Amino acid sequence: MTTNVYLARPTQKTVEDAIKAVEAALQTRKFSVLWHLDINEKLREKGIEPAAPFHVLEVCSAPRARQALTTNQQVGYFLPCKIVVYEDSETGERVIGLQRPRLMVELMGDPALEPLANEVEEILTAAVTEAAQA
Repeated sequence: MTTNVYLARPTQKTVEDAIKAVEAALQTRKFSVLWHLDINEKLREKGIEPAAPFHVLEVCSAPRARQALTTNQQVGYFLPCKIVVYEDSETGERVIGLQRPRLMVELMGDPALEPLANEVEEILTAAVTEAAQA
């Protein structure tokens, strides 16, 4: 059985509105967007034809990041957490998704990080689910 490394929720919102909804849902959960990468903007800067809209939001809860790093510094390879907002190039469906912290921690093999990863994944899943709703 293959487990998805991501969780995705379809949305009827525009990509721009979905990003705003993600930011609002994160704020109520004491997470913030540290960085927003508009992949098409970067492609245009490089003179490359843009693809379907795709945005990567790097998100963080500072206290949880500190807790993770003081438990095992190698978790820094997976920080900050990633949430994506995009339009599917084949179907046109808009999607909000996240990289699953639980699976990243499982790959590390450090059980001490599992409770925190579970907590973060639950919070981010709730934020993404809320943001995707009409």
